[in-house]
Amino acid sequence: MKIPFQKSLLIFTFIVIFFSFTFAGEASSKTEKKSPQTKPTQAAPSKKKVEPAKEVSSQQATQGGLQCDAQSAVLMDGLTGEILYEQRSDLRIPPASFVKVLTLYLIFDAIRAGQLKMEDMVTVSENAWKTQGSKMFIKVGERVTVEDLVKGTAIASGNDACIALAEHLTGSEEVFASKMNERAKALGMKNSQFKNSHGMPSEDQYTTAMDMALLAKRYIEDHPEMLAIHSMTEFEYNGIKQGNRNTLLQKNIGVDGLKTGHIEESGFHLVATAKRDGQRMIAVVMGCDQMKKRAPEAQKLLEYGFRNFSTVEAVKKGASFGPLKVKRGKMDQVSLAASDDGRVTMPKGKENLVSAIPQLPVFVSAPIQKGQVLAKVLIQKEGKTIKEINLFAQSDVQKSLIPSWPILVGGLLGLVLLCVVGLWFFRRPPRRRL
Repeated sequence: MKIPFQKSLLIFTFIVIFFSFTFAGEASSKTEKKSPQTKPTQAAPSKKKVEPAKEVSSQQATQGGLQCDAQSAVLMDGLTGEILYEQRSDLRIPPASFVKVLTLYLIFDAIRAGQLKMEDMVTVSENAWKTQGSKMFIKVGERVTVEDLVKGTAIASGNDACIALAEHLTGSEEVFASKMNERAKALGMKNSQFKNSHGMPSEDQYTTAMDMALLAKRYIEDHPEMLAIHSMTEFEYNGIKQGNRNTLLQKNIGVDGLKTGHIEESGFHLVATAKRDGQRMIAVVMGCDQMKKRAPEAQKLLEYGFRNFSTVEAVKKGASFGPLKVKRGKMDQVSLAASDDGRVTMPKGKENLVSAIPQLPVFVSAPIQKGQVLAKVLIQKEGKTIKEINLFAQSDVQKSLIPSWPILVGGLLGLVLLCVVGLWFFRRPPRRRL
């Protein structure tokens, strides 16, 4: 009677193991199939946009009935880059002192890279001293700090200060001009060419209102600290006090930069930027026929932008998402963060037409490195995706040495099977010999 009982036990064990492995395999298979899928999660409405279509911008300008008394003009949302108004925006015009914005851009780049320090001393060359046009009034052989030269360029619009900085950084103004053009090309300034660091008349030196708006936006983004200098209303050096020609700084309307310009060939220019209630606008007017016109025309553009448009933040840089489920990791979940801001410019009253849609996978598998992109957020305007923002892991997740539960269950059942078979084998009665 014992042998039939043991055989029955063995058959029963095999059946249990078979169904256990089948169940474990199906569970693992179903889980793996879900891995590449993503589940959209609706987020609260918000905003952002990049590279808007010029046709839309022109239509908005026409609807607003706005006209600018200048050869060329552009109004840009300084946080999204969207063009809200343009008038002959790609007309090539000699830049005059607009050049100094790019000059200072390169100087602040060098300071950030450690090639220059504000307290460094610069020896003034005869070439810098004898230059014509607006001056800071430095003298040949004089030792001047980089900080004073920067202020002399940004506030007093000193051509001599520009040359001194250019020669100190690259050895000659020609080399510096070459670097200016390289930087302009990298910034996407397609209709600009520069021949010197200060903007005095030079053959084939030109820019456009559109390129200057783009330059101003990137300059402010990359070096926001420089606005503290550009917003100063006066500068004194060697007992000579000079006022900032950007008269909008004195009107208490949020203006904190940026630069004026004038030569006979091109007329009067102004690129002005202002910040109010979390919005930033950039207005560029070029080629006004009178100096007294450029400030009011730029102010008119700024006011038009603030009154008619909202900059809505759909996603804030560093905002948390998730957490995501992690498989085969020492941690069972990981939090995500947005890699960039997601902003959209919308006409006032239509802010709720913007949304942020997280695209999150059902799970991710370890190992995971901090900063690894694991998902994304779709920024949508009126249902159309206009930008994607990556979501990255906020922490490392190492792979666990402990296998997943289906493998553990299968392994344990296999071990039980071996034990049962072993017991049966060693405890079975010996066969009787006939």
